[in-house]
Amino acid sequence: MSDPKHPELHVNEEPRNDFLDAAIGFGAFFGFLLLMGVVATVIKLLMG
Repeated sequence: MSDPKHPELHVNEEPRNDFLDAAIGFGAFFGFLLLMGVVATVIKLLMG
């Protein structure tokens, strides 16, 4: 059953929603960049 030459016999132990994973990844990266931009803008405004 664990023969690597037969991948169709391999049972996927933890099925994942790839679209949801990609969406969460893009959202987290966008949020990080947005936060970085806001912090940089605030620092720039405070420094004059």
